[in-house]
Amino acid sequence: MNRVATIIRLRPDTMARVKRKAKQEGRSLNAYVEHILERQTEVVFPEIENGDISREILNLGGCIAAPTRETLDNDPKLAYLWDKYGTL
Repeated sequence: MNRVATIIRLRPDTMARVKRKAKQEGRSLNAYVEHILERQTEVVFPEIENGDISREILNLGGCIAAPTRETLDNDPKLAYLWDKYGTL
């Protein structure tokens, strides 16, 4: 997976805490920071109670082009939703 290099500025006490937490979790500093950022920015899909989705919302799927196989392979959440609702 490609990565983008970046520079962030932290206070020394913050950097010390981040390094300590990374070590406690057995991660490199980079892996720990990436893990925290992923977790904090993860898209969370709301639960749909009893599976009821209005026909109007389901029909919105016809307004966009179907995602490519590559897109679905790279986005498991989209793949799940597409498999479940994309062909209705």
